[in-house]
Amino acid sequence: MTFELDEDYIELYKLLKVMGVAESGAHAKMLIEEGQVRRNGEVETRKRAKIVSGEKIEACGEIIEVEAISS
Repeated sequence: MTFELDEDYIELYKLLKVMGVAESGAHAKMLIEEGQVRRNGEVETRKRAKIVSGEKIEACGEIIEVEAISS
């Protein structure tokens, strides 16, 4: 999956929610707290981690690649 970033960053829990990996913001936060989310191959436990273009997020068997929208 690819997420097109239209701002400088998106918070991790919001990314999981908008991409449908998590059912809700609360579900996304739970996944992060439980260490089920990887950011560029490393476990990420900060719910509000700022995800920027070029990063890869893995959760629930899904891989999200974050790319900046080219104008």
